Amino acid sequence: MNDEEQPETTRDSLADRRGVETHVYQPAEDSGLLAKAAVEHARGRTLEVGTGSGWVAAKVAAETDADVVASDLNPHACRQAKARADDLREEGGDGFDVVRADLFSPFADDAFDTVLFNPPYLPTDPDNEWSDWMEVALSGGESGRELIDPFVDGVGRVLASGGQALLLVSSLSGYDEVVQRAESRGFDVDVAAEESYPFETLSILRLVG
Repeated sequence: MNDEEQPETTRDSLADRRGVETHVYQPAEDSGLLAKAAVEHARGRTLEVGTGSGWVAAKVAAETDADVVASDLNPHACRQAKARADDLREEGGDGFDVVRADLFSPFADDAFDTVLFNPPYLPTDPDNEWSDWMEVALSGGESGRELIDPFVDGVGRVLASGGQALLLVSSLSGYDEVVQRAESRGFDVDVAAEESYPFETLSILRLVG
């Protein structure tokens, strides 16, 4: 997908296509919303956690002055993101670095001015989960916040003074609970972007330390 193309696939339809794609989450409406907010707000050294195919990271690298690092636990995602970064460089852009990582584990304290995250957020019955990388990309556990909560708890460590995080939150996974948790960790919270669909509302929360 080039920079001009826009994602059109929903998470529901991706879940229905497990037999076609079981390795890497591809750009969808949530990706487009995060990219829109990130292009507007990202600055300085920027980390995208859970980059998937690298589509959002590529948009930020191509359309802002941010110095971008993309990370994912999924090795298949890291390979796709690296290929996308290499394509950017071949086109004369700066590209971005790709690191295999579980949330913030390899990164130094105060390393980033901006952190982006489109987390797995679909509430999932633990008795009805698939054992593949797409499940890792989609499932937020029973609450939908299995990775959101540790992200909110840990992102302050890697943010530089005055840094910000842009976190996608679905109404399916407890919007108010996420806001309350972020505020309890000392963040000021506002909404950077929001879109509503028949089945959910997606919000990009901007957490400022």
